[in-house]
Amino acid sequence: MTKHHLMCGTWVKPGVIITVSFDTETLKLELVKKTEIPHDEPISWMAFDHQRKNIYGSSMKRWTSFRVDSPSEIVQTGSHPLGGHPRANDADTKTRAIFNLPAKQPPYAVYCNPFYEHAGHGNVFSVDDSGALKENLQNYEYCEKTAIHGMVFDPSETYLYSADMWANRIWCHKKVDAAGRMETVGYTEATQPKDHPRWVEMHPSGHFLYALMEGGNRLCEYVIDPQTKLPVYTHKTFPLIPPGIPDPDTQYRSDVVFLNSSATYLFATSRSNTPKTLPGYIAAFKMAPSGAIERQCFLNPTPTSGGHSNAVSPCPWSDEWLALTDDDQGGIEIYRWKDEFLARVARLDVKEPGFGMNAIWYD
Repeated sequence: MTKHHLMCGTWVKPGVIITVSFDTETLKLELVKKTEIPHDEPISWMAFDHQRKNIYGSSMKRWTSFRVDSPSEIVQTGSHPLGGHPRANDADTKTRAIFNLPAKQPPYAVYCNPFYEHAGHGNVFSVDDSGALKENLQNYEYCEKTAIHGMVFDPSETYLYSADMWANRIWCHKKVDAAGRMETVGYTEATQPKDHPRWVEMHPSGHFLYALMEGGNRLCEYVIDPQTKLPVYTHKTFPLIPPGIPDPDTQYRSDVVFLNSSATYLFATSRSNTPKTLPGYIAAFKMAPSGAIERQCFLNPTPTSGGHSNAVSPCPWSDEWLALTDDDQGGIEIYRWKDEFLARVARLDVKEPGFGMNAIWYD
């Protein structure tokens, strides 16, 4: 197969899922379809289930699910309110669905994070036999200050790690029953008061965790304590913006961090707060087989500020391709990764409000 499809969501109304295709021989990136979804449920973060047959969406004041019959046939199967605080769903609160993490192992529950106000609980949803969101099983606790923007499981999917921007810590929760409910294990405070952890990634060994600091604009390496299961800072940190930028914590905010499919390299991005003037950045890191970060390969400017996004999405089954989305100008790009060089090979501008938040690889 040379043609692959990716889906993307939008930050603002109206709700729409954009499907694009990328041909690895011709290097053409083309719009396939704009699938209309409920107007008030645009998807700021989407993720596939373990079979890539269902999309789960963080959709303003809702958690949503969609059955994917083909790249151009996407059908909504669920829409559920935010769980946790009684005011989370009120129209006059800023509380917003921001992130979801579908389990890849049975019972395939979906773990969801509200954000901004009243975001002190994670929401656990069961799914039916088809993969559609079924029921809010649990609203497990963080703290009153919490604003989680990224989570990752350990390889066994027993322990869940959450990056808490506003409480400035990394949480650990443990799965406690066959339905996938959680209990709190503890947390590790960030090492700097303005770090604001936004995203976490974990090595397949389960020994190393990487935390992207939105405010600190750096990537920090942690090891997992085998007894407590909490992250322990190794004192290895790497910049996600160049040195010497004035007021870096107001000029820039770092975004996401993901391993490639073979876990040999790690990619992380940052966004600038000055659209059309200052670029965002993308960094790559060489990984040791153990999961330790060996070195930083580069820190390259991205074509735009990134806007709300600048999210890198490595192809799940090939180390050769990465997608990058931005909502500064509303585009998706494909990069080829070869010999530690990153080459942009395609770009598609999509004239849709709030496009594009993150890209997920379908086939």
